Amino acid sequence: MSNALAHAACEGKTITEEIYNPPVCLPVEAKRIVTLDPLITLGLLIELNAPVVATPYMGIVENDVLDAVKARRMMDLGNPKEPSLERVATLKPDLIIGSAEVHAGIYEQAARIAPTVLFKHMDWKHYLQRLSEVTGRRGVADASLAAYDARVAAIRERMKTKDLTVSTVRFAPDRFVVFVDGPDAYAPFAVLREAGVKRTAYEMVTDGTIVKRPDWEELANLDGDVLLYVSASGFEIGPDDALEKQVTGNPLWQLLPAVQAGRAHRVDRGPWQSFHGIGSANRILDDVERYIVADP
Repeated sequence: MSNALAHAACEGKTITEEIYNPPVCLPVEAKRIVTLDPLITLGLLIELNAPVVATPYMGIVENDVLDAVKARRMMDLGNPKEPSLERVATLKPDLIIGSAEVHAGIYEQAARIAPTVLFKHMDWKHYLQRLSEVTGRRGVADASLAAYDARVAAIRERMKTKDLTVSTVRFAPDRFVVFVDGPDAYAPFAVLREAGVKRTAYEMVTDGTIVKRPDWEELANLDGDVLLYVSASGFEIGPDDALEKQVTGNPLWQLLPAVQAGRAHRVDRGPWQSFHGIGSANRILDDVERYIVADP
């Protein structure tokens, strides 16, 4: 059946915007949802208390998310880039949700199993609202976002009294990653902007850049009054402390203004690198209050 005919025959609700291969006909209220994305999509669906029955476990690093996944006995679909559609089929889901960027290549096979919505990249709060619409949980999302927005507004007011800039960086093996502030900023750094945090000139962009990868010499551009850093060696957190020791022991690191002033702080890799919803956003705001608002 063509998409146009499917659209005309849809007995549920039709979704047409910000998705791959529209339109898609969805059930009025999905009862068995599979998400192919174990990161932000899974996190937001858990916060919405949506009936998720399966997801790839690979890539889940946050304990609270993993606990929720196991408590609900979700089936493990393996690798998020190549999830097991055979396992999906055995579950007889009535809705499959994934990422247009990651899962377009398996859309046809997935859509033969159940209505499949592959969302395009968008702001995390907007994404929460879109997911709440397709899962019939708009009220839950609205209440959660209202509480978050109130907290952000209060912090933003307090930040107006602060005349300082903030730098951020992630340590990775043999490289640095700086998530910039711009139109397509990764969610934790969009939260920073909403909270009124000012980044340095090097960390601000007006195009679609999401990350910069400075070398040791370019690291001097991270000249903010406060520096927040994440040590993330890979999927396993075991080597993170050794990586931190290696970087912070380097004389070039010790030349950074915030380091010299004793205002460099390590933050938890969980919410900063595996952002999964309002819970993560509030942990980012906890760090803003602890290390920036409270900075003398």
